[in-house]
Amino acid sequence: MEIMLFHSVYGLRPAVHAAAERLRAAGHQVHVPDLYEGETAGTAEAGMAIKDRIGWDELLRRAVVASAPHSDKGLVYAGFSLGAAFAQILAAADEKRRGLLLLHGTYDVSEDDSVDGLPVQLHVADPDAYEPDDWLNSWYLKMREGGAEVEMHRYRGAGHLYTDPDLPDYDERAAERTWATSLAFLESL
Repeated sequence: MEIMLFHSVYGLRPAVHAAAERLRAAGHQVHVPDLYEGETAGTAEAGMAIKDRIGWDELLRRAVVASAPHSDKGLVYAGFSLGAAFAQILAAADEKRRGLLLLHGTYDVSEDDSVDGLPVQLHVADPDAYEPDDWLNSWYLKMREGGAEVEMHRYRGAGHLYTDPDLPDYDERAAERTWATSLAFLESL
């Protein structure tokens, strides 16, 4: 499987490279574009400042440019938190997509999004201040109404970016369950 893996608001940090290596070890080809062009952040606030300075439209343009050379092969789009938003947007626009793996985040679903038949797996903390219950319920219903095949996995007591061992949110048990479930999802595609 060929996977386009987008980083979180923290930038392209070691945890993203480690995730890509884990996926490669399972036999997948993984691309990890650097939407921040070398910048990383030590805190969510610093990451938000980088995101805001670059701007949403420019970050989305960079995500499209990074994905375009590979999209004819039928990509699985994946991302962490902010990167999950870009993954979801691109998967909805790509007729050849194979699947969507969302880690720690979602994005709004519009009526124009083409998600019919899209296999989707979401992994989020429970509770998650960035992905509140009302939002997740609405997101889930909109994706299902659009025809997506959605699996949602929630991890009680984990922090928002619980798969990143360099952050205070890290939860080893939840992270390992997430990776095992994610790898099984990718194999099913």
